[in-house]
Amino acid sequence: MPDHSLTLLWSLSVSIKDFGALLGSLGVKYLADSYGRRNSILIVNCLSVVGACLMSTSKASKSFEVLILGRLVFGLFCGLVMSLNPLYIQEVSPTNLRGAFATLNQVSFASGILMGMVAGLETVLGTEHYWAMMLSLSVIPALAQYLVLPFCPESPRYLLINRGEESKAEAALLRLRGSSDKVFAELEEMKEEAARTQSGVTIHQFFKKRRYKQPIIIVLIINLGSQLSGFNAIINYSTRMFQAKFDQAKYLTLGVGAVNVMFTLVAFFLMEKAGRRRLLLTGFISIAVCNLLMTIVDSVLHLVPELRSLQVLLVFCLISAYELGPGPISWFIAAELFDQPGRPIAMAFTSMLNWGGKFVLALLFPPLLKLCGEYIYLLFMAVALAAFSFTWIRLPETKGRTFDDIAEEFRGAEGIPLHNSIGFNTFT
Repeated sequence: MPDHSLTLLWSLSVSIKDFGALLGSLGVKYLADSYGRRNSILIVNCLSVVGACLMSTSKASKSFEVLILGRLVFGLFCGLVMSLNPLYIQEVSPTNLRGAFATLNQVSFASGILMGMVAGLETVLGTEHYWAMMLSLSVIPALAQYLVLPFCPESPRYLLINRGEESKAEAALLRLRGSSDKVFAELEEMKEEAARTQSGVTIHQFFKKRRYKQPIIIVLIINLGSQLSGFNAIINYSTRMFQAKFDQAKYLTLGVGAVNVMFTLVAFFLMEKAGRRRLLLTGFISIAVCNLLMTIVDSVLHLVPELRSLQVLLVFCLISAYELGPGPISWFIAAELFDQPGRPIAMAFTSMLNWGGKFVLALLFPPLLKLCGEYIYLLFMAVALAAFSFTWIRLPETKGRTFDDIAEEFRGAEGIPLHNSIGFNTFT
C-alpha cells in the first residue's frame, strides 16, 4: 500500500474515535431521561465491550476495516459515558463535595491516558504481536463496572424530579447520606426545585429559553477554551514533538501522562477550597503564558539548542495548568449551571464541544504546524486569553451552592446581566 494511503488510514484510525464520541453525545438526553443515570451507564457499557472485541479481532481477521469500526464503536461509548458519568456523580454527591467528586472522573480519565501510554510502549504491549491485546484491555473495567455499579443507588434527583417517586428518592438518599436530618433537608430542596421546573425540555426549547442562554454561552466558551488552548495537541503529538530533540521521546511522553494525573489530583484537593472560578482563571492565564514562552523558546531553539530542556518543562507546565482547572471543570460545570430538565442536554452539549474540539484539533494541528511553525502556540495563547476574559466577566462561583440556588439566578433574573447580581460573580 502506498505511503500516503497508510498515512490516511492511520489518521482515520486515530481520529475516528473522537468522531464517534461526537455522535455518541447525541444520545445522552434520551438515555439519561428514559432509563436513569445509573442504568444508562450500564447500558452504554456494552459499547465498550463490543468495541474492544472488534479491535482485538481485527488482527485475527486481518482487516483494518474492523479495527476502524471498533474504534468508532468505542468512540460512541466515550461520547456517552463522559457525559453520563459526571451527570450521575454530580447528582448523587453532597453539595459541599460536589466538585471534588466530579473531579475524580477526570482523575480516572487522566489515569487511563497514562495507562494507555504505558501499555503502548514497545517493551510492554505496543508490538506487532500484542497490539490487539492492548486494544482489548478496556473490557476489564467494563466487566468490573457490570459487577459493582448495580449495587449503587439511582440518582435521587432523577427519581424525585423526573419520575416523581419520592419514596425511592428518599431511600436512595438515605443510602448515600446515612443521616436522616441530611436526607430531610436535601429532599425538601429537591421538592422546591421540582415545583419550579417543568417535566421536560426539548432540544429546541433548550436553545430558545432565555434562562438557558447565559449558561449555554458560558459552557461554550469554557469548553472550547479548554480544548483549543493547546493541551490536546500536546497529548496527541508529544512523542513526535520530542522525537527530533531526544532519543527517548516515548519516556518523556510518559512524563506528560504522569504530570497529567498528578495535577488532576491536585485539582481534586483544591476544588472545594479554591472554587471553580479561581481554578479556571488560574489555569487559563497559566496556559496563555506557557504558550507564549513556548513560542519564544521554539523561535530561538536553533540558536540555543540547550533550551530544549526548557521546552520540555514548559510542556509539563502547560499540562499542569490545564488539569488544575480547565480540564476537570469543563466536563462538569454544565451540570451545575442548569436545572434538572436542562441538565442532560447541557451535558450532551458539553460532550459534543469537548469531543468536537479534540477531533478538529487532531485533524488541523499537523497542517497548522507546517503553515505557522512555532507561531501556532500564539493561536493557542489567544484562545486561552479569550476564555480567561470571559470567565472573569461572566462565570458565577458555584462552589457550595445547591442546584436550585444556582438555577434561580438564571430563572428569576433572565433580563439582568450576571455581573449585576450581588455576590454572584465573585471569588467568595
